[in-house]
Amino acid sequence: MVKYVYDFSEGDKSMKDLLGGKGANLAEMTKLGLPVPPGFTISTQACRAYLREGCVPESLETEVTTALRRVEDHMGRRLGDAADPLLVSVRSGAKFSMPGMMETVLNIGLNDESVHGLAQVAQNERFAWDSYRRLIQMFGKTVMDIEGELFSHALDSLKAQRGVTADVDLTADDLRELVDTFKKIVLEATGSPFPQDPRVQMDLAIEAVFRSWNTERARIYRRRERIPHDLGTAVNICTMVFGNMGQDSGTGVCFTRDPSTGHSGVYGDYLENAQGEDVVAGIRNTLPLSALGERNKEVYDELRGIMRKLETHYRDLCDIEFTVERGKLWMLQTRVGKRTAAAAFRVAIQLVDEKLITRDEALTRVTGDQLTQLMFPQFDASAPKELIAKGMAASPGAAVGRIVFDNVQAEAAAQAGVKCVLVRRETNPDDLPGMVAAEGVLTARGGKTSHAAVVARGMGKTCVCGAEALDIDAEAGTVTVGGRVLTGADTIAIDGQTGEIFYGDVPVTDSPVTTYLTHGLEAGLAVAGDDEGTAELINAVHKLLTHADSVRRLRVRANADTPEDSRRAIEFGAEGIGLCRTEHMFLGARRPLVERAILSEAGSQERRSAFDELEKLSKQDFLQMLEVMDGKAMTVRLIDPPLHEFLPSLSELEVKVAVAKATGSADPADEEMLATVRRFHEQNPMLGLRGVRLGIYLPGLFALQMRALCEAAAELVARGLNPRPEIMVPLVGSVRELQLIREEGESIIAQVAEEAGVDLSGVTIGAMIELPRAAMTAEDLAEEADFFSFGTNDLTQTVWGFSRDDVEGVFFPEYIEAGIFGVSPFESIDVHGVGTVVAEGVRRARSTKPNIKLGVCGEHGGDPLSIHFFHEVGLDYVSCSPFRVPVARLEAGRAVVVADIAD
Repeated sequence: MVKYVYDFSEGDKSMKDLLGGKGANLAEMTKLGLPVPPGFTISTQACRAYLREGCVPESLETEVTTALRRVEDHMGRRLGDAADPLLVSVRSGAKFSMPGMMETVLNIGLNDESVHGLAQVAQNERFAWDSYRRLIQMFGKTVMDIEGELFSHALDSLKAQRGVTADVDLTADDLRELVDTFKKIVLEATGSPFPQDPRVQMDLAIEAVFRSWNTERARIYRRRERIPHDLGTAVNICTMVFGNMGQDSGTGVCFTRDPSTGHSGVYGDYLENAQGEDVVAGIRNTLPLSALGERNKEVYDELRGIMRKLETHYRDLCDIEFTVERGKLWMLQTRVGKRTAAAAFRVAIQLVDEKLITRDEALTRVTGDQLTQLMFPQFDASAPKELIAKGMAASPGAAVGRIVFDNVQAEAAAQAGVKCVLVRRETNPDDLPGMVAAEGVLTARGGKTSHAAVVARGMGKTCVCGAEALDIDAEAGTVTVGGRVLTGADTIAIDGQTGEIFYGDVPVTDSPVTTYLTHGLEAGLAVAGDDEGTAELINAVHKLLTHADSVRRLRVRANADTPEDSRRAIEFGAEGIGLCRTEHMFLGARRPLVERAILSEAGSQERRSAFDELEKLSKQDFLQMLEVMDGKAMTVRLIDPPLHEFLPSLSELEVKVAVAKATGSADPADEEMLATVRRFHEQNPMLGLRGVRLGIYLPGLFALQMRALCEAAAELVARGLNPRPEIMVPLVGSVRELQLIREEGESIIAQVAEEAGVDLSGVTIGAMIELPRAAMTAEDLAEEADFFSFGTNDLTQTVWGFSRDDVEGVFFPEYIEAGIFGVSPFESIDVHGVGTVVAEGVRRARSTKPNIKLGVCGEHGGDPLSIHFFHEVGLDYVSCSPFRVPVARLEAGRAVVVADIAD
């Protein structure tokens, strides 16, 4: 029989698949002897069974009873006992942290009788009724699906009647009245009374946590974070300890290092006389953690010791939740903390310098996505700015946009292509769609560990919290600050690095990290100036990227079509060009030459003169790029687009001819052109006359490109340079296709070399593998190829049968929502489908030529997850856009150390 329930004493941190992150870490802290309230975890297997069957497994209920009795015996109390009640929390806890996305219910076990017993035992009537109203409020919203605003409005109304602003100012009698109001809300909303049976409360709460795995906000979060939808969540049942028992009690969240900057020191939020949700909900502005030291130094010192112990044990920045109950410290959770991109790089190097981790391990603590975030622009320091308020810097970045107040406004703005900033008094999990759509998030309440801050950091969104000067009225659609009223028609700018809020648009500039990446360490440090934090960050990025370069096996090239792109690629550290598209050399002012060549007779003087002119122009293009890439390989893909892109529009021609006929002014030339365009018209041009097929169909087309490239190379060799051109034949499906082009290419190379009196033996000829047949016959193609480059964009289209331009914006969102895709296969490689084709192509190619050079030049070449796959299957290089070159360099290094650590 499957075991579903585990005491905290039975697990450890390695059991995240089974116990979820929270349960595994509670077990680990118990194992370390830290003060963890007794409890047990219901495994993710139980959740998956519930989601599969639609009901709680029968054996789970008996296992829960056994585990609950062990906790009751340990505590000497019974769940919901009228005289001395044991109360428990029911909390979600998936394998991967999903802050605020799923459900939690506290104070399970309270009812109309046990509330009196709790008041008597605690000798605090106000505390007991406060705990009871919290249970009904959370249970009603979470378990019974009652609109949370009903409870919030009732609470706000009572505070207004009593003339108070804070929950803590309500008396025991006030809270008793509020409990009655809340119970009426439950009855009116559901037709059933609030359940009084403690075990019924627990069972319903467990089921609610299971259900919360598939809420819209949880699914949105998982899609964004690429968390599989089939993992399920664990459920943690933990003895309640109370931070709302008076001034000697409290609750807090702390980090062993600042998750925003990475700086070490005392960092966290604390609230006296409060429960945990008060901190993360942002409904009360918190005190700094140091305030606990002023109020109870003994507890504070104990907490600092535990923080150090946990960081040493986990060897990483730790996120910790704790409660102080009447002067006793309890540890409620720890996990490796989410952090900003800047903090990730700083902390990784700090831990290396402290000799807590190795440089290889440090590479596993950062990601290419985080490096991308650091390369985003920031506000121009020299630009005029109108400061209107300042809050807490919660997640760095520069966000500018129109003010929006809710999900609907944010999503509508994003859909219309209008940048926006989500402005809320505080956020809660229901605000996730708006946070995803917005450029940044601004709240009037909450600290650096509030929901807005934690989720924004995890998403890499700019966030400023706790801007108390803002009076936000979401219903009216206004923000009042300093006597000025702002609406949705106004634009604001928020700086997540400083917490500053500006009115109007503010220009942005390159980040110091981008300056370092393109101009070197000294230039980056010069931009940083006296800013020690920025200098520390640049040094951290430099050290980690340098180490990645030293260990990576994959080389990194760039996709570049112009000299400017090529220079940018070299600045970012590219070791060559893996894809130079040549289509732009045939468009614009040159397009009439192409039309003339296509529409003229084969072998005619008209076609030859058009090709000659195109050859001269192409040679100048190649000269410029080869000169920039001197000494570095440059893979030139021969012309690839469908034929129709070089011909007049069929529909426009049809209209023109029809109108001319109707008006009696027909032009024979136009009619002849229309007949020709109709002859070449294709129903599916992406699978028609393009690539190598066009090169064979129009003799001389590929020849002019190869001759232009070779002549450009020969001229540079004569000048003492070292050009390294590589000719790549697109859309090859048959070895005979490649043979024909190779024979022509080798003849041209030899002819140009002889005419110029230079050695061009280094010019190589290869194929682009973008058809499944090419991959499945790679052992034959390898006989005729010096190299292969996998074109994973077209390969994804042909393996899936998708037309990328037609499907991505149509049904892909539904496919992702339904779990058919975890992420678009054009964004990250489909390992089991397209990836299998790539792996088989690699195997077959190397069975013929073990040392054949193999690369990839599709968009996947710059995707972090895909790079790890390309490392595993044994490619020699990846090629990506210039901006993604540093990301690819970092991930190529990470691929090595991650694989080594896994082994």
